Amino acid sequence: MEQLVGFKLDMWDYLTFLSLFICSITGLLILLWFGGLPGRIAVARKHPEANAVKILGWAGFLPVYPWMQALIWAFKPTDVVDIRNFPEAEAKEIEKELAEASDAKPPKEPKPSKTPSLSLKPPQND
Repeated sequence: MEQLVGFKLDMWDYLTFLSLFICSITGLLILLWFGGLPGRIAVARKHPEANAVKILGWAGFLPVYPWMQALIWAFKPTDVVDIRNFPEAEAKEIEKELAEASDAKPPKEPKPSKTPSLSLKPPQND
């Protein structure tokens, strides 16, 4: 090794290499943590478009501007107005999408209640 670098490497040189390696791995892990931050915030805040925020957070990480948009979007959810579904059905769908986005189990479907069905027939008098 001495012929390659021109001087003898001692313990301090190897400790320097080790510390540079540890610092670079730590920096990479911090960058990865920041890349997924908008998606994790959106899932935690039960954002209706959590998957889209998650994708934009990762796709826009290197050019910082889209990542900032995803971070802002994660904190300000859009209003969900879907006239095709009742609010309960929409809430169930959002919970299902959030479970997929956070890699968790989807919520269990509630069992139907055993209430008597309402009939439109008039009551019969005997």
